[in-house]
Amino acid sequence: MTDLPISDYAFLSDCRSGALVSRAGSVDWWCPDRFDASSVFGRLLDPDAGYWLLAPVTPDRVRPLGSVAGGANRRDRIERAYLPGTLVLRTEHHTEDGSVEVTDVLATAPGVREHRLGQRSPAVLVRVVRGLGGTVRMRLEFVPRPEYGLLMPYVHGEADRIVAVCGPVTLALRGDAPLTAIPDSTAVAEFEVSAGETVGFDCAYAPSYGEEPPAELDRLAAVADTVAAWRSIQEVHRYQGRYPELVRHSALVLQGLTYQKSGAVVAAPTTSLPERIGGTRNYDYRYGWLRDFAFTMNALWVGACPDEANRLFGWLARSTGRINRPPLPIMYGIEGERWLPEQVLDHLAGYRGSRPVRVGNDAWRQRQLDVLGEIMVAAHRLRKQLGEPDDELRETLVGIADKAAETWREPDAGMWEVRGEVRDYLSSKVMCWAALDRAVRLAPRLGDRADPARWAAARDEIRATVLDQGWRPEVGAYTGAFGSTELDASVLVMPIVGFLPATDPRMRATIEAVHDRLGCDGLVRRWSTDPAGFVLCSFWLVECLVLVGEPERATELFERTVARANDVGLFAEQLDLETGVQLGNFPQALSHIGLINAAWRLTKQDTSDLLPDPDEDTS
Repeated sequence: MTDLPISDYAFLSDCRSGALVSRAGSVDWWCPDRFDASSVFGRLLDPDAGYWLLAPVTPDRVRPLGSVAGGANRRDRIERAYLPGTLVLRTEHHTEDGSVEVTDVLATAPGVREHRLGQRSPAVLVRVVRGLGGTVRMRLEFVPRPEYGLLMPYVHGEADRIVAVCGPVTLALRGDAPLTAIPDSTAVAEFEVSAGETVGFDCAYAPSYGEEPPAELDRLAAVADTVAAWRSIQEVHRYQGRYPELVRHSALVLQGLTYQKSGAVVAAPTTSLPERIGGTRNYDYRYGWLRDFAFTMNALWVGACPDEANRLFGWLARSTGRINRPPLPIMYGIEGERWLPEQVLDHLAGYRGSRPVRVGNDAWRQRQLDVLGEIMVAAHRLRKQLGEPDDELRETLVGIADKAAETWREPDAGMWEVRGEVRDYLSSKVMCWAALDRAVRLAPRLGDRADPARWAAARDEIRATVLDQGWRPEVGAYTGAFGSTELDASVLVMPIVGFLPATDPRMRATIEAVHDRLGCDGLVRRWSTDPAGFVLCSFWLVECLVLVGEPERATELFERTVARANDVGLFAEQLDLETGVQLGNFPQALSHIGLINAAWRLTKQDTSDLLPDPDEDTS
């Protein structure tokens, strides 16, 4: 377990998996096989779940193994940043004796470019130390603990290569400095680096019973090739709207959260980072959510390129298949798995004692009617790229429209995935309206089974019902659920998806109510008892203020929100209302999706659909 704040971490990706490395040089999370695989370094969730430290030591003593999270001298100065246009991290350590830089990268395959980063990823974490001035003594501690810390591998080898083997996992650590294996399944090294010297290490993963051994790379060439691979993505990203650097960086984060083999975008690369320290709402986010789908599609289209949006839609179409078993799942595994049973890992202490730690996510069993709208809005967005849908896609889209017409009256768990009692959530009804609205528009392409007259009738009935039952005069706003007096920031989707213009008197009153009653120093909570601000909701409010016709207020809120990212531009899911500390799984795709969409809205400042027109160039 680490006491470091969540914002202390930076994110590495090879578009197959993700790793988190602290400011002071400790890799405390890595699931090398794929995003949702078991960790080999898991100190983020328990002190005994493994890590890989590479950092300076104090000059007058050897630091005991693992004695300080991160391992840096308290008087040291640390600066870090991603290399421009990449997710390659460079950290400078300035000590009393000198300065070094450490470059951390999850390597891509040689020669891979543009949107193919993870398709042949070698699963190698490369770390290179370069002396900048003086002489700095460095410490390496390699403590692999596969299967979320359950396994202690055999560690053996020579001075330049250590192999850790246990169960399904083989890890090979290679280095330019002598490595020593010690009996407690650990390897260590101490070495000095002077100005101009370079010392590199790499850790390669392979399945113990796979056909190929752990890959061996030229470390410096791998760093250079990975930098080139990331920058090749940005070369095809054409965004030239407001806040281009912020948008391009968030687009890179989304690319890093993309499992390139399938095109799925994971909500986050971590599990069980809490919404509240010591709380129990600690869930596994390493899957693809349909709830986020239209917003993700828009962000990829605006900030990345249509190819990524098309691949994501292809993943969805293949994952969904025929709409036969209700309810439609709200999420899938990254290769389209539907069965995602939730388990509690009782042996893990949890981040700062926040238990339980979960893998899998039982939210896949929930009914969330809003996902129907997410899919249809996305399909309408890609109508030009999809061309004439084939029979399978027609069947899927007609099935979704029919389900929206048949089930919109049913209560559900809502987009915030409340566990327990189901309700008639307003945002779910609105997204059913969006599903039918887009289905009517797409009907000429959906074949003989399309029923636009019935869909239009159901769409209009939903609208009338929401306008009648969603408005609460005593609150002066549309509330979160029928019959409720509780404000809920999810109603901000109403103008964003075109259900009501933001300038409608009741909608405008609702936007102001969310701003005044759920807002706190620029943070927007989901509901009044929410202990933290939800980053996406702040960006939704930015969009609504633009649509109301108040771009200055929107700009001020946008800039206050983006200023709360950590030092390398990453957002978790939530922010503590009092301290601004980041909370929840990290980095969170929805937060960066919200940033991209809000920047686009500030650029266009119009009342168009959530998504740009298919013929519109985001440059």
